[in-house]
Amino acid sequence: MAGGWRAAAQAGGMLLALLGWVCSCVTTVVPLWKSLNLELNELEVWSMGLWQVCVGQEEGVLECRPHGSFLALPPDLRVSRLLMCLSNALGLLGCLLAAPGLPAWTPCRHPPAAKRRLLLAGGAALGVAAVATLAPVSWVAYNTVLDFWDDSVPDIVPRWEFGEATFLGWFAGAFLAAGGLLLACSARPDGTPPPMPAPACPQPTRARSHHPHPKNADLVI
Repeated sequence: MAGGWRAAAQAGGMLLALLGWVCSCVTTVVPLWKSLNLELNELEVWSMGLWQVCVGQEEGVLECRPHGSFLALPPDLRVSRLLMCLSNALGLLGCLLAAPGLPAWTPCRHPPAAKRRLLLAGGAALGVAAVATLAPVSWVAYNTVLDFWDDSVPDIVPRWEFGEATFLGWFAGAFLAAGGLLLACSARPDGTPPPMPAPACPQPTRARSHHPHPKNADLVI
């Protein structure tokens, strides 16, 4: 019963980790962290990401321009670039470490203790990847809210709003955290002592024949 729960938790954790890693990579690439609708020209929709700014028009034409310089970016976008790249690397590392620890992994036979260590290492890497994903997304979202409700900015000035990548990043962090937690919890030992080895069967001893040595026997002629 415990073994079935453990296998299900490991399989579910691995699927959640892979899904979270893919969502994190998509969040890093797509230019949908912020969106801007211009009231003067409702046919254009601006969107901003970590790497470029895009303008979408009603005809379906999308024009993108990369950011000029890394140092010219706001601090939240600069840090978000670094943390998201770190999250993608740690997420991949966590999946690669946890995969050999699964029971279905057959290319290399590892002892149970080594499999538990691999699952724990993979779960820890996925947990750090989740933090590295949630932190930049939440920081950018927080600054977006502050800028949106800033009273010092005139009302006629358009304001940035949440983009689709913000919500995708939150889901990615949640999936990575849940996957790492399941993998780490499934790596705990059962708590039952290992079975005692069977006692060795006693080897039969050969009966040694004792022949009296005729030291004091009389010689018979």
